[in-house]
Amino acid sequence: MADSKDVPSLIDTRRAQMFPHLDEHDFARLRRFGEVRSFAAGTSIMKAGDIAPGMAFVLKGEIDVRQGGAVSGRESIVKHGPGSFLGELAQLSNRPALVDAVAETDVEAIVVPPRRLRDVLVQEAELGERIMRALILRRVGLLQSGQTGPILIGPAGSMDMLRLENFLRRNGHPLRALDSGSDSCAQTLLEKFTIQPEHLPIVLCPGGQILRNPSESELARCIGLVKPIDPDHVYDVAVVGSGPAGLACAVYAASEGLSTLVLDCRSFGGQAGASSRIENYLGFPTGISGLALMARAYNQAQKFGAEIAIPDEARLLAPDDSGLFTLTLGNDETVRARTVVLAGGARYRRLNIDNLSEFEGSCIHYWASAVETRLCAGQEVVLTGAGNSAGQAVVFLAGKVQKLWMVVRGRSLEATMSQYLVDRIRALSNVEVVLRTEICGLGGAEGVLESVTLQHHEKGEKNTYPVSHIFSFIGADPNTDWLEGSDIQLDAKGFVVTGKDNNHLLATSREGVFAVGDIRCGSVKRVAAAVGEGSTVVSAIHAYLARQRAGMAEAAE
Repeated sequence: MADSKDVPSLIDTRRAQMFPHLDEHDFARLRRFGEVRSFAAGTSIMKAGDIAPGMAFVLKGEIDVRQGGAVSGRESIVKHGPGSFLGELAQLSNRPALVDAVAETDVEAIVVPPRRLRDVLVQEAELGERIMRALILRRVGLLQSGQTGPILIGPAGSMDMLRLENFLRRNGHPLRALDSGSDSCAQTLLEKFTIQPEHLPIVLCPGGQILRNPSESELARCIGLVKPIDPDHVYDVAVVGSGPAGLACAVYAASEGLSTLVLDCRSFGGQAGASSRIENYLGFPTGISGLALMARAYNQAQKFGAEIAIPDEARLLAPDDSGLFTLTLGNDETVRARTVVLAGGARYRRLNIDNLSEFEGSCIHYWASAVETRLCAGQEVVLTGAGNSAGQAVVFLAGKVQKLWMVVRGRSLEATMSQYLVDRIRALSNVEVVLRTEICGLGGAEGVLESVTLQHHEKGEKNTYPVSHIFSFIGADPNTDWLEGSDIQLDAKGFVVTGKDNNHLLATSREGVFAVGDIRCGSVKRVAAAVGEGSTVVSAIHAYLARQRAGMAEAAE
């Protein structure tokens, strides 16, 4: 096996796309979107942790892009000369920069601010395509390097380290994770900042702030992932949930000129974003990871101007006296909107085992990503579930672990899983499928799982295995508890009822509120179906807003 140092970097393999060369014709088109600015040699043009003035398209001189942050060695990443440009996805969304950039010589550049950058991407299609591809690849390069973004220091594999790592990774944000027990750099930093073990994990933000075991919201606000919402601004559409349905709604609504805000309490992508590989989505014959697919949708929504606030959790939905809707968020902020789209999907169903909570977050996993597989590589693991998500996870994990026990309550995989996944699982030599069986007990202490007990439904016999990690894919329940008291009709299982009384198929019992994706009663639990509903609902929103405008005009006469 080749050493990781010998594996070519993304810069080596896709340099031309990451750093495209622009010609005079390109610059002529860019001039109407920005202004020409000069920077003397040695001037800081961009600083990690600060919001940059925009994207800089270099006319003269050279810019040195370096690793940034409070404890960075400022190593050079790339140099931009005439014909290239400085920036990545942070500048598209007007969020703090992830790197430092300094004028190596006297520099002259066209600086395009974020609001005008979106105009470039939309109005200059061919040029915009080259720029957008470069922005995405540059972010991927930063993610792969593991040398930019906030620094997480704590015990490897601990509940809170995993929580913070997963939050950042699932939101496409670069990070550097250091094991406080074995990494010399981590130990040096802990001594420098006088950090006690009970305060771990800590986060060193690019701007120099130190957070002690922060919540996801605290971390997001420190690094600029989420900003305060203007309570006086009225959005045409407020989308609650950023899974496939919510992001599809955001893309179509924003591209059609509707002022759009997307809220999510955790990360973009929903359950689809946690899928290791999706192979039956139209247009991707070789498959694509759920995170990659959802990251494209996330960036696409921002390209068209949709605002995305993650993590911001909706807690209450109510109409106000002016005919608008008010969403109260978990941090007591409020959002005002003319329409609301419920796209919150579902939350992971938990195993019915008394001591489950002792191991959640460290040994019980609800998705399978590189973070989890790093912890259980070469070990024996148990996975429970029999849907497509479970099947995709089995295929992904099988190449990382020594053995995988697939625990299935039903009599066959075919009843709940696509045939291509069934065939693939049966071909895996280190996977053993156990039918008519479920997990009935967990053994271990102090948050460390040591054994799993399985029970056969019909035979009643129990077997215990020395397993330290469980992957649970046993389904999900609708994420609708927060709608209590909102007059939104739910069915007996808690899903949102839509399409009654000759309303639009996606309309709820309250006019102006719609539901799409897995949260909706009768929805088809597939990514393609969710995307279809998210795009379709925009026509219903237009129709509702048109009726509202007509009613206001009639009342004014």
